Amino acid sequence: MAMNYQQGVKLKYVKLGYHYLISNAPYLLLLPLAAATFAHLSTVSADDVCQLWDHLRFNLVAVVLSSSLTVLAGTVYLMSRPRPVYLLDFSCYKPEDARKCTRELFMDCSVKAGTFTEENLAFQRKIIERSGLGQSTYFPEAVIRQPPNPCMAEARKEAEMVMFGAIDDLLAKTGVRAKDIGILVVNCSLFNPTPSLSAMIVNHYKLRGNIVSYNLGGMGCSAGLISIDLAKKLLQVHRNSYALVVSMENITLNWYWGNNRSMLVSNCLFRMGGAAILLTNRRSDRGRSKYQLVHTVRTHRGADDRSYNCVYQEEDGAGKVGVALSKELMAVAGETLKVNITTLGPLVLPLSEQLLFFVTLVGRKVLKMKIRPYIPDFKLAFEHFCIHAGGRAVLDELEKNLELSEWHMEPSRMTLNRFGNTSSSSLWYELAYTEAKGRVRKGDRAWQIAFGSGFKCNSAVWRAMRTIDPSKEKNPWMDEIDQFPVHVPRVEELAT
Repeated sequence: MAMNYQQGVKLKYVKLGYHYLISNAPYLLLLPLAAATFAHLSTVSADDVCQLWDHLRFNLVAVVLSSSLTVLAGTVYLMSRPRPVYLLDFSCYKPEDARKCTRELFMDCSVKAGTFTEENLAFQRKIIERSGLGQSTYFPEAVIRQPPNPCMAEARKEAEMVMFGAIDDLLAKTGVRAKDIGILVVNCSLFNPTPSLSAMIVNHYKLRGNIVSYNLGGMGCSAGLISIDLAKKLLQVHRNSYALVVSMENITLNWYWGNNRSMLVSNCLFRMGGAAILLTNRRSDRGRSKYQLVHTVRTHRGADDRSYNCVYQEEDGAGKVGVALSKELMAVAGETLKVNITTLGPLVLPLSEQLLFFVTLVGRKVLKMKIRPYIPDFKLAFEHFCIHAGGRAVLDELEKNLELSEWHMEPSRMTLNRFGNTSSSSLWYELAYTEAKGRVRKGDRAWQIAFGSGFKCNSAVWRAMRTIDPSKEKNPWMDEIDQFPVHVPRVEELAT
């Protein structure tokens, strides 16, 4: 992946990050002002209060005016400041054991399909062996049974199984009634039936008639964080609300049956899975929430034709529909990731890191000095990293460029190994892994970063509201967490 910081970054993306920071400056400046006011008031004596009261009794106009201005200023502040958004809990769907698909079963299904050439069967075998996927990923029944039965009814069955399974578990964990949910955001890139997936949820759970409902389609693997960002913005408008976010992908109707190699890669990587997330802006839920949403940063490079075309759904020469992955995908992903984290940097990095980065950047861009760019240490900003488990090569490159340790990359690598690329929901399997390992402490910061077609890269930053006790958790890792981590060879290891 061409995400080399040594090539430098554009000043406009650094400026964009500082724009986000300055936009919130008024709220940050109020903190030291409030502290100074409190410190001054602590020195006021009872005699001072009596003298102030005697003075104000004979200045009614001044009292009324100052009181009105104080109330007005307080009202404006309370109405305009961003409302805190909390993550009450989340749930990841774990299919039944009958849906498990080993590498051998995958190849057996590909052979029995009778549509792939011998050369492309060998190509798929090579990809699946080097993909980083383990022996316990999941496929829907319609794809792995013989003969396959990819149809609308089976696709709906898969969608209902994933969505309702995750939501049922989430509602049971949180104790929130379905009727109390005021906002619903569902994202699924490739399966968009009528009625929509969001309508399927409304119908199944009999959600209220005035629910604010959105259904996001065609937005790729980064759509999960787009949904989180949308829900956050909606929670700034709708008071005392719960927002349910459902992220998933559907395999049944999107298995590629042709012989275009750029489209066959998706068959080897994508697997069945989904997640449900419950967000709230209710202050009464603050104490029992797991995380607070601190930042969301979205980057879209769709204006560039190369970026726009690198992941493209189309028909091959034989008229079979698939998603073609361009050879430039890794380079485009690297460029987009670099833009996103350059924008995010000023919001999260310690001042010392920002100064070093900024001074080096000015020296290179403005003073034309021949010095190496400074690579910020994001490990000083985050304790946990959840990087979209798109493939082994992507994770290897990110580990190298961000100078992360195997411990930091473990949730992403183990998710890819155990569940495969579950598209937009992979970030939540990774966070669930971190929780199951007992690593999340109160105040810890977690960085979720995902990328997908368009081309887009999105980030979300969460702060843990409490220490997560794994013994009290119910997530898809709990009954087997002691088996992980397992060794997954790097790309260079496979080459040797």
